[in-house]
Amino acid sequence: MHDAFFNYIQKLSSAPITAEEKERYRQAFTPFKLRKRQYFLQEGNQCKYFAFIVKGAMRQYTVDERGVEHIARLGIENWWMGDRESYIMDTPSIYNIDAWENTEMLIITRPSVLELVNIPVFSEMLRKMDDRNNMANQRRITAVISASAEKRYTEFAACYPELLDRFPQYVIASYLGFTKDTLSRVRSKLLRK
Repeated sequence: MHDAFFNYIQKLSSAPITAEEKERYRQAFTPFKLRKRQYFLQEGNQCKYFAFIVKGAMRQYTVDERGVEHIARLGIENWWMGDRESYIMDTPSIYNIDAWENTEMLIITRPSVLELVNIPVFSEMLRKMDDRNNMANQRRITAVISASAEKRYTEFAACYPELLDRFPQYVIASYLGFTKDTLSRVRSKLLRK
């Protein structure tokens, strides 16, 4: 299971991973499995682990007072999942995170991350992940406040085509901030073009 992580970190690093570093990663990252619909984190609990997804799919969401789910993040292989604010600030999470499919992951605690940041390869990976995360969040915020439903969907489909096959329309619609009916209309309109 750790080989998937080694491949991931190597793609983001300008230097090779040493055997000693691999051993430190094996000690820091614990294999963990979830069954479909099993929680990784529930609202009100502290996020004590961050997960690197080796196999499977996950979603992060809130539930409003009417019981409607609002998807904040989706994740598949080679993506990370966790509530960053809760993880870093040691506060209760406002999110639920569950497995959309049977999922295998490697999990790591915050103290273990802090022990690994002195490894240049790991530190470089974290910087690149932060940059990518910030850019993706900026694009998403801009889309939500200024883009039409059609534009939001087409940009999502262009950036994340692999997610369209892994999650149903109502989950994609929630992630994009509109209803399943709106997504159906957008998709129909795009097919007619």
